[in-house]
Amino acid sequence: MAARAVIALVSVADVVATELADHLERRGHDVRQARQPWEAESLLAGGGIDVVVVGDSLSQAEGRDLLRCYGGQGEGGRDGPDFILICRPSDLVDKVLALELGAADVVESPLNVRELAARVGGLLSRRGRGTQELIVLENATVDLRSAIVMHRSGTEEQLSPGQVALLRLFLASPRKVLTRDDIIAAAPAENADAFDRSIDSRIVRLRRKLDTETITTIRGAGYRFDPPQQFTD
Repeated sequence: MAARAVIALVSVADVVATELADHLERRGHDVRQARQPWEAESLLAGGGIDVVVVGDSLSQAEGRDLLRCYGGQGEGGRDGPDFILICRPSDLVDKVLALELGAADVVESPLNVRELAARVGGLLSRRGRGTQELIVLENATVDLRSAIVMHRSGTEEQLSPGQVALLRLFLASPRKVLTRDDIIAAAPAENADAFDRSIDSRIVRLRRKLDTETITTIRGAGYRFDPPQQFTD
């Protein structure tokens, strides 16, 4: 199994760092934090960091110093981490300077944590370190690897291992009617009570959690997954 991607949060405000770390860790990433510049230097000098998020509680000059020393082609010619700098809306000059020095992204505060996490995920994908396996449905996006349902409202729910197995089965058999026997064989229930009628309950719970109408009941035959339009594009 590949090592987890490592994200460093440097001088990020506590309220943002807590929510962002939780968001990233739930997606299987290793999050490390440094509150002071010397802690950041020690952390980054050790290498192995994929993305660094520098908060605006660090001065812009200190943030640029870290970027200059450890970003892009760092000391010794080694590949450094990608940097995201958080700046205040009034710091246009600092924003331009950071980008000229090679920052991968600069975002303004106040910020949306989910948007910032998405920017981190995009950088990880560019580095070949992305871990998401996303399925977009009508009202939610599912990250199969972390078993998280992200609703359009901003709320998130966790899928159980059995629900992930059931969803993967439907995804592997689009527009095909799956019988109860098919489901029991390929995606068994998580307990010993996998009786015939329990399949109905599992489907109902999965539909409700995904907030989707793509899984339909074919009376007397079984269940069918009809993919949204983007699956056929």
